[in-house]
Amino acid sequence: MTVSTRPLPGTPREYQFPKFDRRKTNNGISVITANAEKLPLVTIVAVIDATALADAPGKEGTAELTAKALREGTTRRDGVTLALDLETLGTSIEAGADWDSTIVSMTVLKDRVSQAFEIMAEVLMFPGFRSEDIDRLKAERLSERIQLLDEPRGLADESFARFVYAPGVRYSVPMSGSSASVSSILREDVENFYRSNFVPSAITVIFAGDIMAEETERLVNSGLGSWRGQRHVTAVNADTPARDTRATEIVAKQDAAQSELRIGHVGVPRIHPDYFSIVVMNAVLGGLFSSRINLNLREANGYTYGASSYYDWRRQSGPFVISTAVQSEVTAAAIAETLKEIDRMRAEEITNDELTLATSYLEGVFPIRYETTEAIASALANLVTFGLPENYYDTYRANIASVTPTDVLEAARVHVKPEQLQISVVGNPELIQAPMQELAIGFVSVREPSES
Repeated sequence: MTVSTRPLPGTPREYQFPKFDRRKTNNGISVITANAEKLPLVTIVAVIDATALADAPGKEGTAELTAKALREGTTRRDGVTLALDLETLGTSIEAGADWDSTIVSMTVLKDRVSQAFEIMAEVLMFPGFRSEDIDRLKAERLSERIQLLDEPRGLADESFARFVYAPGVRYSVPMSGSSASVSSILREDVENFYRSNFVPSAITVIFAGDIMAEETERLVNSGLGSWRGQRHVTAVNADTPARDTRATEIVAKQDAAQSELRIGHVGVPRIHPDYFSIVVMNAVLGGLFSSRINLNLREANGYTYGASSYYDWRRQSGPFVISTAVQSEVTAAAIAETLKEIDRMRAEEITNDELTLATSYLEGVFPIRYETTEAIASALANLVTFGLPENYYDTYRANIASVTPTDVLEAARVHVKPEQLQISVVGNPELIQAPMQELAIGFVSVREPSES
């Protein structure tokens, strides 16, 4: 039998992100329109500069609760009526908040855009914030937290953030709030958050699909042109590290069959000159299935089904995280191998094969991410949220391709900091504490899972 030679990849085709138009209404609302006529659909996304960083101390979770409450009705329609009216148009409204924005979105057929946006404008300008809806959303969030704190993976993610960031800074508290903070939120807190943050100058409305800029400007002027309001926002430093030395913590979960392992430290902001070098470096270290950490822990040693690393990109410095779950008996060994891979990443340049694999993947998957109106609108929302340059998507692949092994080595040496690594493990201390202490990585503290 003749074995054919595997064909080599061809030259990547040029890619151009859809052209988009930027305008501004008289009352300060930004309007972005990306005309994409593949399907008779339009996705509408309102990006509001109302973030979890604007939550009042002790009221963390207000931004998320406010966003969810937008879907529960307006001063003119209760939640049931709102849902039914949207269903008649073949659409629905989604809303949520995160560290860097609040997003309200819908996708609708082209010939129903005017009616749908009229309802979206009503949701944005005249939210109902009924007490019974706020109370129900709070109860749902508190139920979610009970489940999260009982589930090792969610507990590990939350414990790691708490361990990495200084007590009291916003990034140390869950984005959607703790049980105590959510319980303390009143209807008045939601209204105050809305009045302080939902104002025309803080809003960008994005249209992506079979629609022209002249029509979107008319829709926004008609639906939101009468909106007025002034911002009252205080700058918040959310990313102070808990410490600048290595530390290790076990969150005790005696019934855990395995250990949830998190290793990392405070990373860098999304807008950083080394962004592309960091992205490629992380792809080689732990960002791809073929990454060094996954090949070591999964393929070579059989410690885990999968291990990965990532930078959680935010306006301020989100965490750099290495994440995996391993059997309790190999927890210390998995930590040791992970630390070896970090040291190796910082010691010498990656191979050309590793570089090619990482950049080819990052370049190759990039265009297919933006084939739907929802994806195009989401990409433009990121452009707005992080203040990216207008040609960011058109130049992305060239920027990735320009990264060299030397750039990757420099990114690892500057932005992966072994002396500052925070090691957090959710697991059974009776099985893992002594082996971890034998690694000589410093004192291993143990605490019970709690929110205090």
